[in-house]
Amino acid sequence: MTTMVFILLAYLLGSISFALVASWIFKLPDPRTYGSGNPGATNVLRSGKKAAAVLTLLGDAGKGWLAVALAQYFAVTAGLGGEAVAAVALAVLLGHVFPVFLRFEGGKGVATAVGVLLGLNLGMGLLAIATWILVAMIWRISSLAALTAAALAPLYAVFFLGFEMNALAVLIMSLLLIWRHKSNISNLIAGKEARIGKSGTS
Repeated sequence: MTTMVFILLAYLLGSISFALVASWIFKLPDPRTYGSGNPGATNVLRSGKKAAAVLTLLGDAGKGWLAVALAQYFAVTAGLGGEAVAAVALAVLLGHVFPVFLRFEGGKGVATAVGVLLGLNLGMGLLAIATWILVAMIWRISSLAALTAAALAPLYAVFFLGFEMNALAVLIMSLLLIWRHKSNISNLIAGKEARIGKSGTS
């Protein structure tokens, strides 16, 4: 029962869209009404307000980290099993991708997934971030950077965590992220994907 409560709370936390929160704070249009229509940091950046994009990025990543950090804490103090942390990790990402507060139409989950990775293992999270930054610097395409980091994340998980439940959770998250970027993959193949800072589908 306790594990289910944590999963539900993680899902609700994940459902909080910091793209909308940041847009409200900075009096910007709803990010779902311009650019790619995706409520995420990359699309908020298209508003021209970098501070709003940074707040979105930190908020979405922060909720992923917080959910995992709390689950890990209570896994020790409340005697929850290791599988509870993995379940919470998945729940907070699912909340972001399918938020109950936005009729289950959320963001693509990159920032939240990074927060989850940082919560599970700092080194793994930092390596995923470094992968994103490297690819983004070379090709200037946000979706390509996200897809590369997502594809490599399960390998990082096995290296840092071994073959355990949290590594399996990372694999499932990676597959979800890749699936959420299916339109971007089509655009990449067609050479139509927008570069960072320009309008497009990221």
